Amino acid sequence: MRKRVPLFFAILAALALALSILFAPVLVAAQDPSTSYQPKFHGDPARSDSEAGALAYMRVVIRAQRQFNKQYNHFATSLAELVHSGSFTKRMVNPNRGDYTVSFEGKKDSFIITMMPKQLDATHRSFYAEDDGKIRADEEKPAGPNSPIVK
Repeated sequence: MRKRVPLFFAILAALALALSILFAPVLVAAQDPSTSYQPKFHGDPARSDSEAGALAYMRVVIRAQRQFNKQYNHFATSLAELVHSGSFTKRMVNPNRGDYTVSFEGKKDSFIITMMPKQLDATHRSFYAEDDGKIRADEEKPAGPNSPIVK
């Protein structure tokens, strides 16, 4: 009986050590957001879930503006005007989008939308788009018309 108890604890300790070695990479990846992001679709340019949300929001606004322009022959001058245009909802008028803040400038013949993160870094870039529909990004400063296009 005495030999079985230490053997049981030795096996238990070996099992715990083996499990910690096996799952150590998983735990490290879960703590580092830059390595844990899983692309949402083939060719996804986002670097984090926050960026994916910001880019998705911008695509919805751009599509809604195109539909609004097609229907009324001019662009919406505010986000509130876009409600029920495409898949743009009333809740999307709120400029607080998680880690990002929306800025929108609309005119009858053009519009500009920007997404500025609360913390600018490699996984929280700023985004810019206008009526041409091209989304641009910058990880060092607010994105603008000369920033690189997001692929």
